[in-house]
Amino acid sequence: MLPVQAIDTALPSLFLANPGDARSFWEYFTAHIRNANTRRAYFHAVRCFSAWCRSNGLALAAIGPMHVAAYVEGMLQSHSKPTVKQHLAALRALFDWLVVRQAIPTNPATPVRGPRFSQRRGKTPVLHPDEMRALLDSIGTARLIDLRDRALIALMAYTFARVGAAVAMTAGDYFVQGRRGWVRLQEKGGKVNEMPCHHNLEQFLEEWIAQAGLQPGDALFPGFRNDRPARTPMAQPNVFLMVRRRAAAAGIRTRINCHSFRATGITTYLKNGGRLEVAQQMAGHESPRTTELYDRRSDAVALDEVERIVY
Repeated sequence: MLPVQAIDTALPSLFLANPGDARSFWEYFTAHIRNANTRRAYFHAVRCFSAWCRSNGLALAAIGPMHVAAYVEGMLQSHSKPTVKQHLAALRALFDWLVVRQAIPTNPATPVRGPRFSQRRGKTPVLHPDEMRALLDSIGTARLIDLRDRALIALMAYTFARVGAAVAMTAGDYFVQGRRGWVRLQEKGGKVNEMPCHHNLEQFLEEWIAQAGLQPGDALFPGFRNDRPARTPMAQPNVFLMVRRRAAAAGIRTRINCHSFRATGITTYLKNGGRLEVAQQMAGHESPRTTELYDRRSDAVALDEVERIVY
């Protein structure tokens, strides 16, 4: 029924009793939410709440603020505060939609206060510039898949691109302008971010595109089948596995993920005298506070201070 991948199409039991409720539910997830990651996360949150309601014998019409509050309190026993806040946000948004569709009279999640949570420092693992250089240098150039992996990792590190934006690129999203290579990234919220390439990234992309024989409409970072590029883009979980495999081969012990290159790039840029507002623009963030979460320059300060403890 859903025109999207990556979410289970089984209707949560909370919406089984009334065909009208089921229709409103599917309309919310197909017509209202456009971001695939948000759709996936919210769908999971609603399924969890539906399972909780079923175990407590609650129908949709019987749900009140005290039930949503009880669910939130129970979640706090086993989940992090950001996860609980996300679940509550998903319920508020869905119930708002159901109120508009006249499936329920009021939103039972509106009066419920979520847990307080404030974060000034991101948790994403970052690499030292020497580690980043070692990672890129450790990837050979003898095979096509090596050229692809090196270009993909470099793209995320030099442009601060999200992995979703990177794998969505076509070969035509790399282009030459003013004698310099540029990339076009489709970021969150429908934003199109165009920026010039670092000279290393330009070299890696040129070599990969030329050797693979990619045409403008081809996926820039395709999966591989029988040692040859496939026609479909590389799946995000496979990018994560590739990153972990390449990091292990380079002797990097930090448990990095795809987002680590975004944090590493922003931190390195700022360490070298870059400006926060420019980093915000490059990363496609709405607020500089979001960009600041990726700034890990204080880690070095903390390490220097710890070393003052001499016994």
